[in-house]
Amino acid sequence: MRVTWVAVTAGLLGAAVGAMRAASRLDRLHVRTDAAWAALDAALYRRAVVASALDGPSALRRTAHAALLAGPMAREDVENELGRMLSVLDRCRLEPARANRLAEAEQTVVIARRVYNDAVRDTLALRSRRMVRWLRLAGTAPLPTYFEIVEPELPAYGLELDGAGA
Repeated sequence: MRVTWVAVTAGLLGAAVGAMRAASRLDRLHVRTDAAWAALDAALYRRAVVASALDGPSALRRTAHAALLAGPMAREDVENELGRMLSVLDRCRLEPARANRLAEAEQTVVIARRVYNDAVRDTLALRSRRMVRWLRLAGTAPLPTYFEIVEPELPAYGLELDGAGA
């Protein structure tokens, strides 16, 4: 009988430690997701500011301004529209400094979006585990969502990715 109580106590203690570790990891993942969203938001804002300062069509400046003012619900649509407009922009007609700033801003958006979506994926994976759902370890934290925008075609700047030039 005593062995049974020891086994039950050890099992409950193990489950409690596992739940505490999962809750701690989930909290860290939510913090990571929030930080990644802040970085993505800043990158999108910077790209919109750079785009609004370009000597392109007035529709581009209007869309860039709309991206600066877009609320959370319309953000993906406005950013996709801005990305489409930037993809057809003739960059050869831009001043080299402005073209470089735009390329840097677009690269930053691509990286920040990937980091954010990776954080969302990890958070959703942990939140989908049975123990996390049953014990409601996520509390009242909202479920993070992916941010899907079209990635621009970034120039390789002379890099050969297929290894043919090395």
